[in-house]
Amino acid sequence: MRIISKLKDIELFLDALRRRASAADAVIEKTAAIILNEVRENGDTSVLKYTRKFDYTGADTIRIRPLEISRYADKTDGKIVKALEKSSKRIRRFHEMQKEGSWLVKDMVYKKFSADKCADIPHTFLGQIIQPIERVGVYVPGGKASYPSTVLMNVIPAQVAGVKEIALCVPAPNGEINPYVMAAIEMLGVKEVYKIGGVQAIGAMAYGTKTIKKVDKIVGPGNIYVATAKRMVFGEVDIDMIAGPSEVLIIADNSANPVFVASDLLSQAEHDELASPILITDSRVLARKVGREVEKQLAGLKRRSIAEKSISAYGAIIIVKDIASAVKLSNRIAPEHLEILIKSPVTVLPLIRNAGAIFLGQWTPETLGDYSAGPNHTLPTGGTARFSSPLGVYDFIKRSSLLSFTKEGFMSIAKTVEAIADIEGLEAHGNTIRVRLGSYARKDYKK
Repeated sequence: MRIISKLKDIELFLDALRRRASAADAVIEKTAAIILNEVRENGDTSVLKYTRKFDYTGADTIRIRPLEISRYADKTDGKIVKALEKSSKRIRRFHEMQKEGSWLVKDMVYKKFSADKCADIPHTFLGQIIQPIERVGVYVPGGKASYPSTVLMNVIPAQVAGVKEIALCVPAPNGEINPYVMAAIEMLGVKEVYKIGGVQAIGAMAYGTKTIKKVDKIVGPGNIYVATAKRMVFGEVDIDMIAGPSEVLIIADNSANPVFVASDLLSQAEHDELASPILITDSRVLARKVGREVEKQLAGLKRRSIAEKSISAYGAIIIVKDIASAVKLSNRIAPEHLEILIKSPVTVLPLIRNAGAIFLGQWTPETLGDYSAGPNHTLPTGGTARFSSPLGVYDFIKRSSLLSFTKEGFMSIAKTVEAIADIEGLEAHGNTIRVRLGSYARKDYKK
């Protein structure tokens, strides 16, 4: 891995990262637009057309029936299924803690309430009602690899939120369907599953077809075409985020184990050629050791060619003067995954401002979060951790404001509202107050 310490070289590297995370190029956007428009116009016909073109020529149906899901799930190794079940329970327990409840205030006193039990609600109050989104579409990638963990991480928070309808799309390249993905789907009780992927799957969920009912929100990662399509249908439906290439940033001092650091960097590099593995350290000795260890471990990886390209283009070991400088640089990058491998990781935690997920200490590799720890692995990438959060239960709910005033309550703020409406030049707004106050003077105009 390259080792850089000069400010100029660091800035050039950061610029390369920013360009990597830039919007899709014109060719990808044009292709995505064509497919989306055709799916909107022709529905299932165009979905099958592009599934035959990009996935497998023999595609003749879209739906995977529950019996077919079970047949695929039966082909799995029981030990792996038990691992998925254990992970599922941990993920569900974590997300249960994110649930929000409706609330109201009377005289600015907070009180929880249930929207379906309104008998005891006072006549004058302000509040908020929480409701789940009705129908969600989940996209599960199936290109370079298949991810049963993506099923768990996207379906479970939706179920915890109370989403009634979940439709899941998973591509079947060369007509093959991953049995572990099907096992995860069966485990969670999802019945509505479609063997389609790519832009056509996003279009089908966003616009609806004869076979696939339109959803309200689309979640789940995918390649650059899928990410571009999600961005283009936003507004027609909601989306979780525009997922970019995976990234890990490790802050480490001379107490860190270089073997651990190297393995954690490579765990992201093997995702794809655009992944970004970064180490920031104040130790030149550690930097050299990690560089050598990366080369050793890289030699034995099955996905070596992918990891090599990732490291060459978007990987780096950055040497800074102290850990405080490392934290400052990390906050600028706003990484998807941030590992802190220093003597006392919690001491710098208050300084961390931008990170999708934070992993403290040498026994908390990022991989735990990918699969089994509990928090969601769908995280903001490309610096978007500056303003966005991991996928969670809150992504599958809607908030509605509640207002109820008696005459007495109305009178207490009427003049305030009238004054602001008049200042803004919105006469009809002010009239809604004046007609209730009895101060409205009708103007009759003659032709």
